[in-house]
Amino acid sequence: MSTVASAAAESVARAADQADAPAGGTGAPVRARDRELLEEGRRVLRLEGEAVAALAGHLGADFVRAVDLVFACRGRVVVSGIGKSGLVARKLASTLTSTGTPAVFLHPVEGLHGDLGIVSGEDVMIVLSKSGATSELDGLLTFAEAHDVPVVALAGRPDSPLGRRAAAVLDCGVAAEACPLDLAPTTSTTAALAMGDALAVTLLKRRGFDSGDFARIHPGGSLGRRLKLRVRDVMERDDYPAVPPHCTVREVIAPLARMRGTVPVIDGGRSVVGVVTAGDLTRFMERTGDFLDAPVSEFMTRTPKTASPEEPGAAAVHRMEEHGIMALPVVDERRLVGIVHLHDLLRAGAV
Repeated sequence: MSTVASAAAESVARAADQADAPAGGTGAPVRARDRELLEEGRRVLRLEGEAVAALAGHLGADFVRAVDLVFACRGRVVVSGIGKSGLVARKLASTLTSTGTPAVFLHPVEGLHGDLGIVSGEDVMIVLSKSGATSELDGLLTFAEAHDVPVVALAGRPDSPLGRRAAAVLDCGVAAEACPLDLAPTTSTTAALAMGDALAVTLLKRRGFDSGDFARIHPGGSLGRRLKLRVRDVMERDDYPAVPPHCTVREVIAPLARMRGTVPVIDGGRSVVGVVTAGDLTRFMERTGDFLDAPVSEFMTRTPKTASPEEPGAAAVHRMEEHGIMALPVVDERRLVGIVHLHDLLRAGAV
């Protein structure tokens, strides 16, 4: 068993021990029947987790060739499979499309009845099959060969007819299905899903596909909102207090309360020279006897973290969480243009 698989199995075992413990302090033991059901579920997860981890050892020159073929494709990627492999193929086509590689799903039977018309010589075909010997795929492969369309195979048997006719073969073979009859596609479909993800994500990285690209083609839903949200959409632009370095403690107390504990300190050109937080003030008061008339320059944070109006809201949230702060001055060309609070970003769905 690989190191990754061993770690995964140990994690599942620890979770199993915790799950078998009496819940809620009632002391009620887990019934024998329930224990059997839990153990069967864990067996499936262990087996499938180990199979996926083992796939890393299957990657080699053919994986690189597959990435090169798809990356160089001037047309579209046509993904095909039948049965459970067809369902995995649909998911792979969707994942490729949403990560910068235009792809379509083609049902092999529908293809043989006219839909092969969508395939051109500039395309690449990805074909999924556990056995690699599915009869419905034969006509598809014959068409691909006749039109010089390269085929990438995700196959449970690399030495199968599909594997021998493909330009690149990704070995998705597994030792056994999780199905106790070793019949229902379970471990094999999970392995094919994972191999497809490995191909799609490697292509994403090679293309330099970034969050901006993702936002462009995912404009809807909470994901689209999170990717499109910028600091400028949430920050306070007007009517927020900022104080000069000579402002006294007595004068800064009210702005601190109004601004939820963070006030920017600016010079005459509105450049940020520091921030004053409630924490800064508390620490200063603890070590200073006569503090009310002291200037904030004596205890302000002189190199504060800031945000840009155009940066993603998620990036600002990450910076605040990383440094344990609740607000960031928003700076454009060194000038203060607003302030953004962690709670406002979270409320807006930045993460």
